[in-house]
Amino acid sequence: MKKRAKILLIYTGGTIGMIKDYDTGALKAFNFDELLQNIPELKILEHEIDTLSFDDPIDSSNMNVECWVKVANTINENFETYDGFVVLHGSDTMSYTASALSFMFENLTKPIIFTGSQLPIGDLRTDAKENLITSIQIAGLQKNGKPVISEVGLYFEYKLYRANRTTKINAEHFQAFASLNYPPLAESGVYLSVNHNALWRPNRRQKTKLHTGFSNEVLILKIFPGINAATVEYMLSKPGLKGVVLETYGSGNAPSDEWFLDILKRKISEGLFVVNITQCIGGSVVMGQYETSVQLKKIGVVSGKDISTEAAVAKLMYLLGKELSPKVFKTIFETSLRGEMS
Repeated sequence: MKKRAKILLIYTGGTIGMIKDYDTGALKAFNFDELLQNIPELKILEHEIDTLSFDDPIDSSNMNVECWVKVANTINENFETYDGFVVLHGSDTMSYTASALSFMFENLTKPIIFTGSQLPIGDLRTDAKENLITSIQIAGLQKNGKPVISEVGLYFEYKLYRANRTTKINAEHFQAFASLNYPPLAESGVYLSVNHNALWRPNRRQKTKLHTGFSNEVLILKIFPGINAATVEYMLSKPGLKGVVLETYGSGNAPSDEWFLDILKRKISEGLFVVNITQCIGGSVVMGQYETSVQLKKIGVVSGKDISTEAAVAKLMYLLGKELSPKVFKTIFETSLRGEMS
């Protein structure tokens, strides 16, 4: 007899958890204890579904490191009881939270699927039902008694992505997310098609380990034409600053002005970690390919390769929490830990 998968559905907040009061027209929080009554289609999945809702739902704009830890701890405390987890989250910062959880869970052996919606679950044209139903189905996929997916994924509008490869690209369309540097892990159509070659393979002989030590003393510095020395000096002189995600042009190019390189070189020598990523949503940093990135490489800027901004921020916070030496930090950051870079 086929085993019924046990799925824990965690509502953290966001549009997907809202339902319209048709008497007033206002949106109110959906009661997830009545999930099966309101979405009877879930009964067809033949999974055991338990729900857990945060007492105070969090708008995704208010997400922070403490919230990430709360979500991770909730999953960790229930890890042995369930076969898979679905996290309902606001779409605006979903890629940040999902990327963070991918680093927090080392050697993850069960699926953690993030999803949300552009319209509330009670809206007539909502995308919430399909996203929710398919996410639960994906979290419950098993083969020979083992989960098919063993990583943190993000499902939206018929596609499952590796979470730490995603970025939100549209605030209005149902197809709100993209993963330009890595193919979808699964696609939903008439059939649910899994790209098995793209899946992350954990070491099932080792237990899943949770890491919660993050440092949020970071910032994103986006290079733009006309950026000046006073601005860069001011931003990089923030008290307590430990790491910077430097968003450069194209394949990792930045101004070759002496003042710019001098500031970076001095800050790096004082212990600041600087990671170079591209502003483009697709493609990779290749430091040294052009003259404008050769000097960045020489002064100790770390290459983010083809990592997304969201994953770069999460990975930087994660590694800063480890208090690594510059050499070890560079080696580990430039290494793919959870499939976040090629």
